[in-house]
Amino acid sequence: MTETPAAVPATPACWPDVEELLGRRGAVKGCWCMFFRLTPQERRTQWGEGNRLALRALVDEGREPGLLVYREGLPAGWVSLAPREQFGRLDRSPVSKPVDDRPVWSLVCLYVAREHRGHGVARELVRAAVEFARERGARTVEAYPVDDTLGPVGADDAYHGLVSLLTQEGFEEVARRTPKRPVLRRELD
Repeated sequence: MTETPAAVPATPACWPDVEELLGRRGAVKGCWCMFFRLTPQERRTQWGEGNRLALRALVDEGREPGLLVYREGLPAGWVSLAPREQFGRLDRSPVSKPVDDRPVWSLVCLYVAREHRGHGVARELVRAAVEFARERGARTVEAYPVDDTLGPVGADDAYHGLVSLLTQEGFEEVARRTPKRPVLRRELD
């Protein structure tokens, strides 16, 4: 048996693993990691199955909308990242509006299967995401995490990432427009 690499881009070949990991509910409430890619109208009309199909279309088009991390050959975690312009919602949010005109790759979602939480999968996802962006010419990776240093963070918010993890991985705060949601960046040059 060939061992699955630790982290791989989402491609048609691994689509069954994306579905297995994100499950019937698409990770969180039918999102399928499409929230930041959709207009408000699209969110209202395609939540759930429509989002699954939209993510599948991105994968089938070769857009590599995220990475899967495996543990013992099974999908354990997912990270969604891409050049910022692929996430229209970021420009419409007071938390994540542009800091400046510098081109960045945005890390918008981390999802770890319940049975793998607390075992370093999120850290592995962040590291894989940074390397993935670097290999594709990114000079800066930006994230919009929840500040867990201010108190507990529920699972429904943790998908944004956590300040403590990202700062340990070399991200630095560059803006804070709300008390709990800073903008962090990691420079890759």
